[in-house]
Amino acid sequence: MNIGIVIPVYNHGQTLAAVLRDCQQLGYPIFVVNDGSTDETAAVLAQTRGITVLTHRHNRGKGAALLTGCTEAAKICDWAITMDADGQHHPEDALQLIQAIPREDRPLIVGARQGMDNKHVPWTSRFGRGFSNFWVWLAGGPLISDSQSGFRLYPLPELFNLPVRARRFQFEVEVLVIARRHNIRVLEVPVHVVYQAGKARISHFRPFVDFCRNSATFTRLLVSRCLCFLFRR
Repeated sequence: MNIGIVIPVYNHGQTLAAVLRDCQQLGYPIFVVNDGSTDETAAVLAQTRGITVLTHRHNRGKGAALLTGCTEAAKICDWAITMDADGQHHPEDALQLIQAIPREDRPLIVGARQGMDNKHVPWTSRFGRGFSNFWVWLAGGPLISDSQSGFRLYPLPELFNLPVRARRFQFEVEVLVIARRHNIRVLEVPVHVVYQAGKARISHFRPFVDFCRNSATFTRLLVSRCLCFLFRR
């Protein structure tokens, strides 16, 4: 198996260096997508050797950054590990995802974050995960415990054959639904999670805007599921 690590970055300059240092210990090629960052991200990337840096001049969204990184990774890899740049993941847990690949199957594997009941985890994150899990299932996706986890293992090029329309955070929930519709299994593997306390945690979550975008995505997926059901009758 040829495996690469894809890390989308948007204003994570404070945590990025440590994430990259830990990822380099795994020995896999690393593809970092600077998605229009305006902080010190570019400087951190310029100082880090041995990685492939891809740049969006303007912020295009997490989904777009993931696709940019996976497209580049696919030139030499047939699997892509994706993880966030905010330091919440333990990069060594990527080995758990890799070991979970079954023989003669190419599923999408999600790292299910454990310890989400920690006092440093904001209630919005816990609520958002439960909300997302339910609507992913209702839209015809898999019934899993952590549909919002960004720590994943994607099969390439199967990912590119999925007609996922979302290009921001909603990409990660929509791809689960579309994968199941295209008979790609979705598996879960428990992984660690670290939520920094207070202002130390970097988050770009915007309650109203993201709620509207999530609602629009799930509405579209539900409508398409209903239409498919009606026309198959």
